[in-house]
Amino acid sequence: MIKLLKGAFTEKDVLKRILFTLGILLVFRFGTHLTVPGVNAKALRDLADTGLFGLLNTFGGGALSNYSVFALGVSPYITSSIIIELMQMDIIPAFKEWSEQGEVGRRKLNQATRYLTIAVAFLQALGISIGFNTLTGLGLVHNPGMATYIKIAIIITAGSMFVVWLGEMISVHGLGNGTSLVIFSGIVSRIPDDIHRFYQTQIVNAGDEKIKAWLFALGLVIAIVLLVLFVIYMENARRNIPVRYSKRAVSKESATLPLKLNSAGVVPVIFASSFMTLPQIFLGLFAANSADTAWYKTINTIFNIQEPIGASIYVVLIILFTFFYAFIQLNPEKAAENLQKQNGYIPSIRPGQETIDYISYMIKRLSTVGSLYLALIAILPIAASAFWNIPGLTLGGTSLLIVVGVGLDVTAQLEGLLSKHSYQGFIYE
Repeated sequence: MIKLLKGAFTEKDVLKRILFTLGILLVFRFGTHLTVPGVNAKALRDLADTGLFGLLNTFGGGALSNYSVFALGVSPYITSSIIIELMQMDIIPAFKEWSEQGEVGRRKLNQATRYLTIAVAFLQALGISIGFNTLTGLGLVHNPGMATYIKIAIIITAGSMFVVWLGEMISVHGLGNGTSLVIFSGIVSRIPDDIHRFYQTQIVNAGDEKIKAWLFALGLVIAIVLLVLFVIYMENARRNIPVRYSKRAVSKESATLPLKLNSAGVVPVIFASSFMTLPQIFLGLFAANSADTAWYKTINTIFNIQEPIGASIYVVLIILFTFFYAFIQLNPEKAAENLQKQNGYIPSIRPGQETIDYISYMIKRLSTVGSLYLALIAILPIAASAFWNIPGLTLGGTSLLIVVGVGLDVTAQLEGLLSKHSYQGFIYE
């Protein structure tokens, strides 16, 4: 780790990427404090860690509690990405064709995702503005009316698209995946505040039971450390499938096809979280006239991850998205085709359809364990919050997976860049 940090600050190109990334994140953090005109952000402070508001606020790094121009963050972009990914599954033929056209098709899909993001962001902004103003009764909007709501929605939509652009700039010129880093920075920025509120609620207010409270805090810290180590271990776990090449002199140990236990990374958790928030946001559009109706309360309960049925749906979505995204990341047909082009084969497995079936079988086995692991980490804090009232605990599992996953991804990219410079230096010397 020390060697990695030393190399990061000695290589000029790598240092530029790090400084560029930090600069973009600084712009994002600054924008989270710019409140939308015509809104009383103080009215939402008491909702900072509850239900839908807590989920959106955590991913936005407190931007929603300030009701800033970046209130939605990259949430609309993630939702749009899910929809576009689903459309490629033979639902829209043009999207399926684009997915098979390489770089050109990828650009077309990205453009379609951006256009859809604008529509989703506008509807989400309209939904949360109407919903929070109606349901809270705290006077969020100074002059409520459709013209005011539309103006607020346009401002938040523009802010959300700007955040998406910031994320793309990080991906191209910075370090790591821009979208993930924006969410990462939002979560990390809230850690000091969560620690302070934990101290106030659990330690200061403990009264005569402060020793018990301190022991509980120590146990919680140990549990978090062990959980982080477990997540790191599971994220690095992989199955190496041996590969042989008929026309190459490659040793048995070096020729492998590595399949990660959790090849989908943190994407299923982010997708599932966004999927759970979308219905609640649209419900906000009907809050004024239907808040007390049975159907409204039923749907609101179903998509609330703090309720048993909502938590169950959340777990199922994580499992389904893990399988879905794993097969997108590790396409068995492409993997088998690439092996055949390179005159490679898996021992005891015939090239062609048999290889595709074998790789698919291995992905299913690994994803079964990987999906259960993701679901466990995501649901564990929600279950714990039913017993202890700890600030931010409900979203702790989701946040932990994102923070550790993004951290490992950035570290891997940093190691790759440093290795590239080492080889370049060796060549030019």
